[in-house]
Amino acid sequence: MATTRKPRLNTDQLRKGILAGERSVLAQAITIAESTLEVDRLITEQLVEQLLPNTGKSIRIGITGVPGVGKSTFIEVFGELLTGQGRKVGVLTVDPSSEKSKGSILGDKTRMEQLSKNPKVFIRPSPSNLALGGVTHHTRESVLLCEAAGFDVILIETVGVGQSETYVRNMVDFFLLMTLAGAGDELQGIKKGIMEMADGVVITKSERENIKASVQAMADTRNAIHLLASPASAWKPKVLAISALENKGIKEVWEMILEYQKHVQSSGYFEENRRLQKKKWLEECLESYFREYVNGKSFKDKKEKVLEKVMKDTLLPTDAARQLWNSL
Repeated sequence: MATTRKPRLNTDQLRKGILAGERSVLAQAITIAESTLEVDRLITEQLVEQLLPNTGKSIRIGITGVPGVGKSTFIEVFGELLTGQGRKVGVLTVDPSSEKSKGSILGDKTRMEQLSKNPKVFIRPSPSNLALGGVTHHTRESVLLCEAAGFDVILIETVGVGQSETYVRNMVDFFLLMTLAGAGDELQGIKKGIMEMADGVVITKSERENIKASVQAMADTRNAIHLLASPASAWKPKVLAISALENKGIKEVWEMILEYQKHVQSSGYFEENRRLQKKKWLEECLESYFREYVNGKSFKDKKEKVLEKVMKDTLLPTDAARQLWNSL
């Protein structure tokens, strides 16, 4: 028997449902935000603008690491700890996309089966759609929608496939890097680019026969951090060894995040960082609109005309680019 699809809510209904903490309404709003349709883009902008006074009160935590490091397992145990303290947790997980279907491959709700049943938790897996940085193009809107729905801890799990993690760092308050002892991460200059952005590092799967390797990895990582330039937050990143399997070190990770939050709020860096992130968001949106324009038919037609001259050696590529730019 065919099921009847529920009618889509209008903007006012979405706003009221989100403010009431209705997870099904939140899920529908995020689906609209992820849509590529122009009408949905306008609905999302209107909705988020109406909800802005109810946002910004969470702590936003980015979690990254290579596939297999145990991000989802950690989030499941970490989420249970947080909800046990009375917090509401929004989890935005970003799965690798299939090249053919563009859909999620891993399915994070399956990997967080117990946490997904927790009434104080909202889990939203989204395909990356091959977006850079291992996050979707509309993760920021999703964060604001979750905050408006009353979630006071937002976790963003990235694909962690070596793409530009700067995208993640530019939308969170605390950036957590997860590494695996013995995987070579600690010897690659500790992946200097990511290490310079990390506010905390955890060595995962520190249990049984891995304990000795984890202790060595902690020492190596701390030595590497000591050689890095001091971050703008003036916070010295901490390194912890954890075992989600044995629920070891999870509470210490949360204590580290709270200590960081207190440090940056007292110094004024917390608010300054969020202001800079809004500026970065604007810059990324402008870049996105520019890409849409140059990929549009009218600009492509102009490009084909000058390209023909370039190929015939009657116009230098530099001059061609200048002509195209002046035509914008």
